[in-house]
Amino acid sequence: MTVCDALMAIERPPRLNLTGHALFLDLDGTLAPIAPRPQDVGPEPRRTQILTRLGAAMDGRLAVLSGRTLAEIDHILEGAVTPVAAVHGLDRRTPDGTYRPATPHPGLARAVTAFHRLAAADPQLLVEEKGLSAALHYRLAPHQEAAARALAQDLAGETGLTLQPGHMVVELRSPGPDKGDSLDDFMALPPFAGAAPVFVGDDLTDEPAFEAAVRRGGFGVLVGPVRNTAARFRLEHVDAVLDWLEAAL
Repeated sequence: MTVCDALMAIERPPRLNLTGHALFLDLDGTLAPIAPRPQDVGPEPRRTQILTRLGAAMDGRLAVLSGRTLAEIDHILEGAVTPVAAVHGLDRRTPDGTYRPATPHPGLARAVTAFHRLAAADPQLLVEEKGLSAALHYRLAPHQEAAARALAQDLAGETGLTLQPGHMVVELRSPGPDKGDSLDDFMALPPFAGAAPVFVGDDLTDEPAFEAAVRRGGFGVLVGPVRNTAARFRLEHVDAVLDWLEAAL
């Protein structure tokens, strides 16, 4: 995709169709502002109310696809959404509430140890252990970006873990489905089947879901600054996302 294609994403999305669309939402940077530390994000009454109302109005065609763990998603969203793909698609709970835990890759322990070793030299580096993945956040230590990326790249090659770069974070995850695969799988299930998917997200990790939504006749909505993306539309920030969702109700 060219820069000219990316500039098309400055257009605001059309009104959400509560009867014809299936809605898929990222969490951090989309439904909740990015915080200095992942643990700083918590429940917010307006967001919970909007999601609860949307789920009912769309007959359950609402899912969250996030890099967070399932427990974190449920805490932050106060259980307002049942269909969830957590850890970038590795861990899923289906619309009927069925949950089958995934198996972590054996190389994760090595990655966690290496991440903590680097973080021990700089307290501004944050290590997040997710069971199926490990993330090294350098948001508070941007000068460590090169070191963090180099370490993650080396570990991916040595262990077979999947490198998942994001905004101010590198993550090593167990190989497996991504957010695009999760969107495809949810679309094969009731109540999503037959609807046009809409995915809203902000990070590079959301691109597979943007692409999957387009393939299935829907569209993506990028949150944040204009960049090269498969999303067709754009909203400026989290508050704009919540305003857009609320306007459909």
